[in-house]
Amino acid sequence: MSDTPGSARTPHSAQPTRWELIRDIAVFQLKLAVDALRDVVMVPLSLTAGLIDLFTGGDRPGRLFYDVLIAGRRSEAWINLFGEATRVSPDLATNDDPAAIDLVVQRVEGLIVDQFERGGMTASAKQAIDRSLNTLSKRSPPQDEPDARALEDGVEPR
Repeated sequence: MSDTPGSARTPHSAQPTRWELIRDIAVFQLKLAVDALRDVVMVPLSLTAGLIDLFTGGDRPGRLFYDVLIAGRRSEAWINLFGEATRVSPDLATNDDPAAIDLVVQRVEGLIVDQFERGGMTASAKQAIDRSLNTLSKRSPPQDEPDARALEDGVEPR
């Protein structure tokens, strides 16, 4: 498998590639934001529905409140907050909803991959990001070894 943005996704690989990890981090942050927005909406909605049911419940007390809970459950499945964990732990796969947020992410990812394959702006951005990440991940000299650059400059390391 190549190490490109959106390369053929390996949902059950033991070791994700750097680009798969970047993608999964971005998707998780998006899902956290959507989940938080849902929570902000659900708090007043559930309280209002519950209070209305308490005062006007009639024959079916709790009808509105439980409708809100059902909607919340459906939105929870749609968001599938921890779905990216299936990349390293396939036994966690539970969401088969074709309308899930994951489908939206896959469509956007497909557009990005298409741009990359055409050699557009995404290819040069990928190369720049790769260079930066490689620079950051290079091993710095251990504390007990002198800094090679300092020795070359004739400066005694501290």
